[in-house]
Amino acid sequence: MKDIIIATTNAGKFREIRSLIAGGFERFYSLLDLHDQVTVDENSPFYAENAMKKARKIGEHFGMAALADDSGLEVKALGGRPGVHSSRYGKDDAHRISRLLGELEGIPWEERNAVFKAYVALHIPQKDRCYVFYGELKGYIGFEEHGTNGFGYDPVFYSPELDRYLAELSTEEKNILSHRGRAIAALKRFIGTTPK
Repeated sequence: MKDIIIATTNAGKFREIRSLIAGGFERFYSLLDLHDQVTVDENSPFYAENAMKKARKIGEHFGMAALADDSGLEVKALGGRPGVHSSRYGKDDAHRISRLLGELEGIPWEERNAVFKAYVALHIPQKDRCYVFYGELKGYIGFEEHGTNGFGYDPVFYSPELDRYLAELSTEEKNILSHRGRAIAALKRFIGTTPK
């Protein structure tokens, strides 16, 4: 496997995943690099199914390995929302964060616990195989934004384990410690790109 499609149109996510799997492949493509666009209806209530569906459809269409993820933020005080709808919780990151903080208004710190979950699927069309890897990061939703790095909900997600908000981490730190980083670390161990 020399070439791989990272099945996203999100430039931030593409850069993050590419840097995480840099040792395993020679050429990386995002969906923005490919002229022939493929529509995938991510309508499952389960992250893993959405990730597998996307990886399989993209991989089979273009005839090369494809990596797709479905990840989300689950907030206990909101009954697990936004969950699988995290990326569709608003029109952009600023709107999604504003909506989240608005819905948590008046909720005390100790009840603002949340978890980031990531399922990463690798489809290899030549073998007709799809593999799924999982990672999570537990924390709390802050009352305001902190930091300028990252994307999505990173500025309001505080990790006690890291003692920082995700947007305060460098790209290198986040790549190792985030939910997606942990899922991809499992993938790297599987494909043998983790340094011995």
